[in-house]
Amino acid sequence: MAKLPVSEEHIITQFGPHKNYSPKEGYEGRDEPDQLVKTHCCFCGMQCGIQLSVKENKVVGFEPWMEFPFNEGRLCPKGVQRYLQNNHPDRLLSPLKRVEGQGFVPTSWDEAMSKTVKEIQRIQKEYGNDAFSVLSGVSLTNEKSYLMGKFARVALKTKNLDYNGRLCMVSAGAGNKKAFGLDRGSNNYSDLEYAEVIIVAGANVSETFPTLTHWIWKARDRGAKLIVIDPRIIPLARTADLHLDIRPGTDSALYGAMLKYLADHDMLDHDFIDNHTSGFQETLDAVKDNTLEWAEEITGIKKEKIQQAAELWGRASTSFLLHARGIEHHSKGVDNVLGCINLVLATGRIGKPYCGYATITGQGNGQGGREHGHKCDQLPGNRDIENPEHRKYISDVWGIDEKDLPGKGLSAYEIIEAIHRGEIKGLLSICFNPLVSLPNSNYVREALEKLEYYVCIDFFLNETARHADVVMAGSLQEEEEGTTTSAEGRVIRIRQAVTPPGDARTDTSIILELAKRLGVRTKFAFENSEEIFNELRVASKGGTADYNGITYKKIEDNMGVFWPCPTEDHPGTPRLWEDRKFKTPDGKAHFNPAPYKLPGEVTCVDYPVILTTGRVVSQYLSGTQTRRIGKLVDQYPEPLVEIHPNLAKQFGIRQRELVRVSTRRGEGIFPANIVETIREDTVFIPYHWSGKKSANQLTPGTLDPISKIPEFKVCACHLEPLNEIAPPSNESTAYASV
Repeated sequence: MAKLPVSEEHIITQFGPHKNYSPKEGYEGRDEPDQLVKTHCCFCGMQCGIQLSVKENKVVGFEPWMEFPFNEGRLCPKGVQRYLQNNHPDRLLSPLKRVEGQGFVPTSWDEAMSKTVKEIQRIQKEYGNDAFSVLSGVSLTNEKSYLMGKFARVALKTKNLDYNGRLCMVSAGAGNKKAFGLDRGSNNYSDLEYAEVIIVAGANVSETFPTLTHWIWKARDRGAKLIVIDPRIIPLARTADLHLDIRPGTDSALYGAMLKYLADHDMLDHDFIDNHTSGFQETLDAVKDNTLEWAEEITGIKKEKIQQAAELWGRASTSFLLHARGIEHHSKGVDNVLGCINLVLATGRIGKPYCGYATITGQGNGQGGREHGHKCDQLPGNRDIENPEHRKYISDVWGIDEKDLPGKGLSAYEIIEAIHRGEIKGLLSICFNPLVSLPNSNYVREALEKLEYYVCIDFFLNETARHADVVMAGSLQEEEEGTTTSAEGRVIRIRQAVTPPGDARTDTSIILELAKRLGVRTKFAFENSEEIFNELRVASKGGTADYNGITYKKIEDNMGVFWPCPTEDHPGTPRLWEDRKFKTPDGKAHFNPAPYKLPGEVTCVDYPVILTTGRVVSQYLSGTQTRRIGKLVDQYPEPLVEIHPNLAKQFGIRQRELVRVSTRRGEGIFPANIVETIREDTVFIPYHWSGKKSANQLTPGTLDPISKIPEFKVCACHLEPLNEIAPPSNESTAYASV
């Protein structure tokens, strides 16, 4: 390979030669940019540092930001090409209204605003305040997340507000709160480098968080042992010391058996357990029958491998456990998370250098977005909306009477169910594409068609927006100032690189104008994003997610600040729990019993195969952005159903043959990809596509009773070959319509 300049070589050598990357991307033969804007990638929770090249108010390219401490210039394929959406022809340039027989036509901002406010007021007068709902997104900045929570509760006075982090981190958050009293991974990721053993559970790091892989590789270079728990041999598992190919839906059985083995063989930190935790004996009693033989039968993992994993973990002096959606997208996702935490607490390896536990945040601001108030049960600072003291504090900050602050509302999927019941009649969504991302998408579509009024704020006409009455043209991440919070808990600056094109507006200005027209202008008298952040700081003060000591300047000066940071002279907290003072009422870390339970749906004669879903490297979430970037589409243009050769033989399925995958909710047709890297009883379909290509036509609306997260990761399906070989991917329609 020819020698490249440092910045370009750095990217390619980290991720291998990539035909879709070119240093000449952007405008052909462009001159030097007017400016380079240091900011962050708009996609996953790693929030990698990046410099956007700007010329004539357009983003025309990127340069690595070598100094940013997490990714040090590294970017994944999505990060390399994220800027290409900025000038996409699909970009919404003005508000749209639905006209019978014509579809969407441009309209004025005044008409879009007036119609929306009129319909909100009509619906709430006729059916009550809670009949109008809000669905928000965590690709928004902290400022906009905070603003959406305040807007729903102060301007709309509705309790029915939730966010698409409900599909991401809520099981992890609930488990963290139960165990530690605080919802954040315990360490910054540089602590991984010196861990002797690393467990990665339900996290396809190499494809979904590629820049995090660097820190795992650094540990491996120092001799660390790597254990990967996943039903597929994901790229990270190919070089792992131990791959536990778990049967989907059985995670807590594995962790329970490992905990019992640690106890039976006295691989415990008794001092830490006795002095800094509670609930250990009850937790141990819950797994007393979880023998290795029992766990092998339940999980499908050989007992010798379970024993080896327990011994590697138990005998280490430093360790790190990471998990993501693979263990959280379950009707018992909170139990799975607690099972992992129990292993960490039992060995006392937390709050010390190179010993940690982390929940890998999936969405861009999945961490900060779940801390400051657009969850149905939460107020800023990660306060509890049903706690009288918390309610009083936030009401005072907002200048309202506590009795006027709505209570706990419905979660995202429960809002869809309430629309079906006729309890919710109106919806405002922003940065959320529920028709693709929620389970049981046919049911979701039916709900959208029942709404009396739906207004969507977005920068592309996503699949859900096609059901809207009014679409308001909003802003991309690089078109507003703000902050996000990375998966490490590092609060970082998002800098405005360009202004919205055409007649599009910033999301913030849209929400502020709606608030003004709804009669609460004085409560939303913000001149800029920094003013919103400064109110957020006050609102978070004293909460478990305390940003009070973080300022824009402090973030700039330090390339980010780790919360909690209670005062301006506080340095921030990269590593939690070094003082052994947990945020629980008794100040101790809590073990929590996590006995094994069956998933919400099990296989049977009619549906004999397990279906699980997930991501691929070149796509992101519902694909609204990445399915419009041509080279990312070329890399993975359509969803395939991954199937083991033995299972394919059982059903008579050939490579690239179209397969009808059916569940109790619907069916989809996908080309077969026959691979040896998946369990023989399981198939895998990525979920980034819509319509007939949607994996979420098939998934159930079964929810975890605590976190209300849907069970995306396991359902029962049937396979039927259609005796037709799919055309080559480049001849198929990757961007399927609804």
